[in-house]
Amino acid sequence: MIRAKISALGCYVPPRVLTNADLERLVDTNHEWIHSRVGISERRIAEPDIATSDLATRAAQNALANRGIDANDIDTIIVCTVTPDMLFPATACIVQNNIGAHHAWGFDLSAACSGFLYGLNTAAGLVASGTQRKVLVIGSDTMSRIINYEDRTTCVLFGDGAGAMIVEAAAPGEDAGFIDFIGEIDGSGASHLYMPAGGSRMPASAETVEKKLHYVHQAGQQVFRYAVTKMMELSASLLERNNLKPEDITILVPHQANLRIINATAERLGLPPEKVMINIGRYGNTTGGTIPIATYDAVAEGRLKKGDLVLYAAVGAGYTAGASLWRWGF
Repeated sequence: MIRAKISALGCYVPPRVLTNADLERLVDTNHEWIHSRVGISERRIAEPDIATSDLATRAAQNALANRGIDANDIDTIIVCTVTPDMLFPATACIVQNNIGAHHAWGFDLSAACSGFLYGLNTAAGLVASGTQRKVLVIGSDTMSRIINYEDRTTCVLFGDGAGAMIVEAAAPGEDAGFIDFIGEIDGSGASHLYMPAGGSRMPASAETVEKKLHYVHQAGQQVFRYAVTKMMELSASLLERNNLKPEDITILVPHQANLRIINATAERLGLPPEKVMINIGRYGNTTGGTIPIATYDAVAEGRLKKGDLVLYAAVGAGYTAGASLWRWGF
């Protein structure tokens, strides 16, 4: 079977910074409370005229430049998002047109904070099948559009951003690429992290707007417990079935939702801090964007290099969860 590898990486975050001090002027909170509980100091916020497709387009262009190829070389575009420009058409269609990928097909993938990881696994399968040569996977979200900035339990957590990776076939004999993936969903947790209105169950109306039902609603303690348990369990299971131990991992790149979740997961896996990538302090939770943005920073800091073993792990609304192993390719 063809082995898929990650061959390029590109990210984009909007320039506007929203600090904890800024939030203090909007809601009853303070820097110490936010930083001590979730580890965030600032996050990026898109301007009103910037949509998810705009962030995704910039990230995609940066990934193409990183690989040194034209958009017409892309066969498939997968946009992983919970904040599409609109319900339809797919944001992937808008990105395809923006970057001029005239030979590509594609689709959106909705799995909340696990979305990029699911998209990456889907891309690996498409390449391994031999039907697709180069797949562009993008995680992009403008979470600021669905956050109630009067709710201090959620508005401190999220930011906007996008990241993209290109997945293609590894060269024969090349020790790089996809190793394994494990995923899980649990719909019993659907009511613990969700946006109530705007879909077929509760279409938009004056009443849903008045009641602020188009914003993120979260039961924080339930989400926290599930996230810590599942990120650890799935990561441990993935390592075990590949005859690996935590010390074999070069770096864990987890979904950046909450510093305490990340630290608890790493501690239970027995990973020291130097083997865990954390950048939530600068960006907050960008949902689909967190894993590629964190990977970009890991590469930039010299903590992830060609041949290194990287473990990805994520948990998101739904619930969705997953872990994935890759040998870094560049």
